[in-house]
Amino acid sequence: MAAQIGIGIIGMGWMGMVHGHAYHQVRHRFPESERLPDLVICADDVASRCEQAQAMLGFKRTTTDWREVMDDPDISAVNITAPNLLHLDMVRAAAAAGKHIFCEKPVGRSPDETAEIARAASDAGVLTWVGYNYRWAPLVQHTRSLVADGALGDITHYRGRFFAGYASHPDGVLSWRFRRPDAGSGALGDLMSHVTDMAHMLAGPVRRVVGQKALIIEDRPVAPAGEGTHFSVGAGGKREPVTNEDYVGALVEFANGARGTFEVCRVIQGTKCQMAFEIHGTKGAVRWDFERMNELQFFSVDSPHDGFVTLQSGPAYPGHVHFNPGPAVGLGYDDLKAIETFHFLQSIAAGRQGEPGFNEALAVAGVLAAIERSWSSDRWETI
Repeated sequence: MAAQIGIGIIGMGWMGMVHGHAYHQVRHRFPESERLPDLVICADDVASRCEQAQAMLGFKRTTTDWREVMDDPDISAVNITAPNLLHLDMVRAAAAAGKHIFCEKPVGRSPDETAEIARAASDAGVLTWVGYNYRWAPLVQHTRSLVADGALGDITHYRGRFFAGYASHPDGVLSWRFRRPDAGSGALGDLMSHVTDMAHMLAGPVRRVVGQKALIIEDRPVAPAGEGTHFSVGAGGKREPVTNEDYVGALVEFANGARGTFEVCRVIQGTKCQMAFEIHGTKGAVRWDFERMNELQFFSVDSPHDGFVTLQSGPAYPGHVHFNPGPAVGLGYDDLKAIETFHFLQSIAAGRQGEPGFNEALAVAGVLAAIERSWSSDRWETI
């Protein structure tokens, strides 16, 4: 019988609920897990969110004071899904209490905060994890193997993008994500963090970048406290300025000599959630798009096919078999969160830091900082 580990989740909006459901999935989908989650306590400053989470997910206790999670002796691991401005204080408190930490990206409001967060966890000797969930799509993990095995040859260029039109409506509410004091950067931290982490995993570290940004929708209706998400649309009432960017584009050069582009936008029309990459090498190429996450386009110079062929997710690819035994029976977003949560628990069971942890978030932060510096310098910036 696997040992249980006490879990506390802070921030019971949409993402906090996703994390809670993911822990339940671990129990059902990964019977081999060496640690089984025990949902002990959830925290949110809106009491009704806690009550709903307790009713749906079975938390033993709730609180509107997140510090009670850190003080709870039954808690071994803390999940932080609160707004970015709270990440630093929460990680410091969790690390001081000796709790392992799963924090949603971008891990703080700025690269400096990410560095402080990583240092606090390292000094305390706790294990960390970061919500770069797109890594865990079975065909993305297969791509990682293709690159590592040399199936693509030497990588020559990489294109990464995240076009998510969640804020494309001009009356999309002004949640904390659109306020620089609360979120830090906008599309850079929210979306480019995913693009950069994926590129690091698949193509290696970035050496230098030059970027640009744009604010496209300049003001939005104020969101009612504790209501809705960054997908919500409001009408009428008070409007206030958006204080961070909607769009970021960058030219990139990798340490291995490959060139490429990164591009993200949260107000794009038509495209809904296109977290995607294209990798070209001297022997082959791949392309993947989260909107069709259960398919991978693959080309090899050794193939008899004159062009890309479509691979469909199935039990032959990492993680898929935990959800169904059939090929082309698709997985979804919440399944990726379950896979990453399982690996977090496995790292705790092994007492060994896994990936992605705060070191990976810090590497991403270095790239984001260089992109932001280039907005002012108008030139290439070295990481």
